[in-house]
Amino acid sequence: MRRGATLWGAALRLKPRRVRGAAWPRLWVVGDARRLPDARKAVPGLAPGRQRGVGGVLARDQAAGVLPGLARDCRAAGVALLVAGDGRAALRLRAGLHMPDRRATTGLLPFLAARRAGAPWARLTMAVHGRTSVARLQRLGADAGIVSPAFPTASHPGAPALGPHRWAGLAARVPCAMALGGISPSTAGRLPSRCAGLMAISAFVA
Repeated sequence: MRRGATLWGAALRLKPRRVRGAAWPRLWVVGDARRLPDARKAVPGLAPGRQRGVGGVLARDQAAGVLPGLARDCRAAGVALLVAGDGRAALRLRAGLHMPDRRATTGLLPFLAARRAGAPWARLTMAVHGRTSVARLQRLGADAGIVSPAFPTASHPGAPALGPHRWAGLAARVPCAMALGGISPSTAGRLPSRCAGLMAISAFVA
């Protein structure tokens, strides 16, 4: 958790953003099937000193049995929650929805209906890997885009990374751009001021 704490400092240096009338979280942990299959362990590190509203969890690769407890822990700590790829689960948990780029999202229409009705928790984010992703994000009016991979990452060994300049080019087309992939205190400093949030896995794995 010490590494997560140093990344917390980098996140707090980002310019605060407001989306849908609320502060947008600046530091997010991302679930991972191998390295972080239970993101509940990371929740305390997303609200150190009881700072509420600055941290968030992207529930990716989390077992169905983990999600209710994760949602409870996030609410208690004032940490935002996004569920990846499952709009109905997001509705049940009163959580936001993240749309991956490389697999279909189920239950999207009922989630969008709740969003149009003004549900304050119905954040919508999308994966952004290129211009096609940007066009989809703009068409659906998503709140934020996760622009990745920003830097070489253990999640996809050998995959080409965007680097800070290409990341900035994509982020310029996204209203609220978050960075994922190889994010650490040192790489976070190479991102442009447009970056609205840092997302990581390794920094929260003991």
